[in-house]
Amino acid sequence: MSLYDEGHTVAGWTGTAVGAVGATALGLGVCGWTPGFALGAVVSVAALVVTWVLHLVGWGKPPGPRPRDQWSLRVRDRSARGGHVDCLGCRLAGRRRAPASLPAAPGPGPAVPGSATGPDITVAAPATVPAGDASH
Repeated sequence: MSLYDEGHTVAGWTGTAVGAVGATALGLGVCGWTPGFALGAVVSVAALVVTWVLHLVGWGKPPGPRPRDQWSLRVRDRSARGGHVDCLGCRLAGRRRAPASLPAAPGPGPAVPGSATGPDITVAAPATVPAGDASH
């Protein structure tokens, strides 16, 4: 039994429906319907905005495992106000939730050279050849 519920949200279905209307209008515009291209572009952008707003108010859930009682379309995501980890939409709205940090190392240990700034690498300068030397 899977614990994943991918894409079954009000935000996802609404964005898909509005986006399909926008894509249809864009297609008609390409085929010759004069207002189709502009109308399709506006509706497609509206699909993005509508999906984003619905996600921010809790009608879009992040992918991944969640309890079966939260799979229904009628259930809102209670964690949306704090933002979702690695979610571009939440970051654009100013909702930043940091990923879970790794546990700290137990006790003070010996310092590891280069651990804070990366490996210690020394690059030697290339040797210069005098202008009149033709041995190379």
